[in-house]
Amino acid sequence: MQQFKYPKFNQTVYQQRLTNGLLVTMLPMEGFHKTYAVLSTEFGSIDNAFVPVGKDELLTLPDGVAHFLEHKMFEKADHDAFDLFGRLGADANAFTSFTQTRYLFSTTSHLHENLDVLLDFVQDPYFTEQTVAKEKGIIGQEITMYNDDPGWRLYLGMLGNLYPNDPMRIDIAGTQESIQKITAEMLYDAYRTFYQPANMNLFIAGKLDIDQTLAWVEQNQAQKHFDTSSLPKRLAVISDPDANDVIPFRTLTMAVERPKVMVGLRGIQQLDDGKQRLLYKWRINLLLAMLFDETSANFLRLYDAGIIDDSFNYNFEIQRGFHLATFSTDTDQMEQFSDAMIQILKEAPEQLEAVKNQFEDIKHAMLGRLINQLDSPENIAVLYGGGYFDHATLLDEIEILRGIEYDELTTAIDQFIKPERLSVYQIVPPTK
Repeated sequence: MQQFKYPKFNQTVYQQRLTNGLLVTMLPMEGFHKTYAVLSTEFGSIDNAFVPVGKDELLTLPDGVAHFLEHKMFEKADHDAFDLFGRLGADANAFTSFTQTRYLFSTTSHLHENLDVLLDFVQDPYFTEQTVAKEKGIIGQEITMYNDDPGWRLYLGMLGNLYPNDPMRIDIAGTQESIQKITAEMLYDAYRTFYQPANMNLFIAGKLDIDQTLAWVEQNQAQKHFDTSSLPKRLAVISDPDANDVIPFRTLTMAVERPKVMVGLRGIQQLDDGKQRLLYKWRINLLLAMLFDETSANFLRLYDAGIIDDSFNYNFEIQRGFHLATFSTDTDQMEQFSDAMIQILKEAPEQLEAVKNQFEDIKHAMLGRLINQLDSPENIAVLYGGGYFDHATLLDEIEILRGIEYDELTTAIDQFIKPERLSVYQIVPPTK
């Protein structure tokens, strides 16, 4: 078993890859009563074109299969996994992102039994055409709900601008039309390809005994048979790696009280090493904080002018295959907001130099927020990025952020900020 020690925090992360390929990562947290476990597979909504296990030809599935599969995993022929967790006093949930599907529980007791439930229901698929047909109505209602959410439509609209020919432009749940095409056979093809142990990881944090917990997991896995197969063969996600297909502007009319606007910036930097991706992520997060944080001169100037309000938000996200930054607000001055965001980004080197003396304060504030997350087994487990970030933990992220120097932010500007990859998306109320 590998051990990764973090003496500054008196913490040790333990990691073991089982013979079937499942990676188990554990972080015991002394003094905590809750344990949080997340079982993840590297399969998300963008993975809809792949070569299924046991086949030779590329298969393209309807949008929404990963999310549909997540819904169906809990239901078995004679029970529902949620009921089993409830009887054991655990809270359970699951979610699908663009690149992952995660199944999780938190508990203060019966850790062994809850781990068995988690591993057993995820590793025992049960789909029929009847149960699939029933789920289409449920997921259809969920899609309708998100279609009525202006904030989600704003974000998804921006993804459509930045990636107009790629799968992340589509809602993670799919569309009303696409989910009608999903069959039980498709779910089994996706399951057998992406839910093999070598494409999955189990992260457990909180109250636990390392040797005992690993023994429980090994015992559970030893009782099951898994076909030996290679890692999934996926179709490349990005159709235009140089981002020449970015749409500069679109607008949507929707029943909103105030207009919403988002400026987006698409990144194209490709990094093969997971730790380098984390370094890239935190350099850009630091850069954006210096330019747009609520204590920054830019924020205060735009706030005082009434161009932004408390709804203003900026975010940088990096996932397998793509990354982007977004800047959004509710405002009656949409053009002024867009122009201001674009100008700040275009002038990033000069803007950064003007606030150079604030670098250490902003960095320490970000470190403080990360360190505060160490008080929560749930946050530590949810923030675990998996294989794309070389299985780094929150503790690794803290160390990476701590080591960043001011001069590195100029590298981040050169790598990320290119005016030709900027875009604007607006949601406006109907005209009266």
